[in-house]
Amino acid sequence: MAGLNKIFIIGNVGTDPEMRYTGTGNAMTTFRVAATHTYTTPEGERRDETEWFSVITWGRQAEQCNLYLQKGRRVFVEGRLRTRTWDGADGQRRFRLEILADRVVFLDRPQAASLEPQEEPPLEPDLPFEEE
Repeated sequence: MAGLNKIFIIGNVGTDPEMRYTGTGNAMTTFRVAATHTYTTPEGERRDETEWFSVITWGRQAEQCNLYLQKGRRVFVEGRLRTRTWDGADGQRRFRLEILADRVVFLDRPQAASLEPQEEPPLEPDLPFEEE
């Protein structure tokens, strides 16, 4: 029987992306995403719980994430979970849960983008088609 390893998150980018190239020339970009769950306690107090995710993208998607994502941007990430383990310098076993992204969707505009409508250029009259 086949298994399923799929995760979907929507959150805010917590670190500017870092892009590297592997020895074979493949682009890899990593960044962190914070996803916050807001709830109300039985006493009526609103609370936030934030989970942080490490995201890894590859290839063309890695290049796009490096170009267009920045800290604070809102993203949708779809991928699979992977646990990476290693021994720390102190001899302790360490682990990190990572999302290997299949798809990253940018959900908002860059901070520098103007929200005011742009003036459209005036329409040019139709000119006759000239063959060369």
